[in-house]
Amino acid sequence: MKRSMVLSTIILLFVAAVSAQGVKSVRRSKKSGDVQKGSAAVVIDRRLSVLREGPGLYQPPVKRLETGTKLTVFEEKEGDGVLFYKVSDRTAVTGWIQAEAIAGSFRKNDDQRVAQLILGSSGFQKVHRSVIFLELFPDSPFRPTILLLLGDEVEDQAAAISENARKNLKRREMAAAQAPLHSFFLNYEELDRYRNLGIRFLFNGNTQILHYNGDSWLELTRNFPESSLTIEARERISSLTKKMQAKE
Repeated sequence: MKRSMVLSTIILLFVAAVSAQGVKSVRRSKKSGDVQKGSAAVVIDRRLSVLREGPGLYQPPVKRLETGTKLTVFEEKEGDGVLFYKVSDRTAVTGWIQAEAIAGSFRKNDDQRVAQLILGSSGFQKVHRSVIFLELFPDSPFRPTILLLLGDEVEDQAAAISENARKNLKRREMAAAQAPLHSFFLNYEELDRYRNLGIRFLFNGNTQILHYNGDSWLELTRNFPESSLTIEARERISSLTKKMQAKE
């Protein structure tokens, strides 16, 4: 079975499982008491991450928070039909942010909600959200699926980055620098944002192609040996070994 078909099957099964469990809205009533002061959260959706002076969509904005920004949550209130959390970032900037913009283990079913968001994402955004998911939800039943999808997405993007590097790295300039070829590829600027997430790459000098180093697939095989996805992860690792040994 081709990988695309396998992934389609995985996603269909995943969505069915989530639907069966029933992902609840993050919205609560004003008196829900769902948040404990000092709860940790992370920005997961930059589209909604405007920090405001008060709990409402018409309140003056303070700034937009970037995906991955770590926050401390203090309280919750509704405004303009939306639930807001009062939060503070590491620079001690305080304000109110829409509930759907953040994720945290303090909130029931948030792993399911973020997993669905990942499935609806693409490109680097999908990778970034997957990394956040794995940091936030170490015990989630959806972790094996996200581990497999993360590795596949990074490997796909590595192929595109390799092509960009081959186009943009000029042989004459590299020769003048007198540095090894592989060092130019492994220092390629487009990899920076992946490295900032802890994602590592390998490089085959024969094919001049970058590859994901397979960490998420390895975790899947080590920590979830009974998962049906472990077979897929082992196939990815075997494929990676062949790719690194390829001569052309």
